[in-house]
Amino acid sequence: MHAMVMEPEIANLLGALSLAVLDRIEQGARDIIGHAGETPAALIVIGYGPKTNDKLRRILGLSHSGTVRLVDRLVSDRLVERRPGKDGREVALHLTAKGAASRKDLLTSRISAVASFVDVLSASERKQLGELIRNVLARQDTSEMDRFTICRMCDNGVCSNCPLPTTLRKRDR
Repeated sequence: MHAMVMEPEIANLLGALSLAVLDRIEQGARDIIGHAGETPAALIVIGYGPKTNDKLRRILGLSHSGTVRLVDRLVSDRLVERRPGKDGREVALHLTAKGAASRKDLLTSRISAVASFVDVLSASERKQLGELIRNVLARQDTSEMDRFTICRMCDNGVCSNCPLPTTLRKRDR
């Protein structure tokens, strides 16, 4: 397949829209849990099912020490608790009731932040945009870990049929 170079204006516009959406998502996260960055993503990822520090580190792209500090903060804020993992040596991260409620609020806030941009479009334009986004995602060369990383803030209750492929062409990190 021949790759075409994206027109700089489209890249610039998509970049600006991406940052504007991210800014709104992060402001919502700060309003809900007092933190932005990878803190809300960590809550959402842990909410998919218990995670180890290492798995969380790889999904979020953090250093070991950065992950430990993040988890310590989540535990201190009573959003996450550490429990024994599968083999007794591993520690599994679980959401507390407060963490699960905050996660639900974060997911709702994220959808609202994005919808606030898309709501200006007509129903047919929204459908067309959805199809274009699905096409872009479906054509990516993504490993399973890439998919976890890209979808780290996704609400799996809303997006039940992720268009991102998981291929064996890229090495898992």
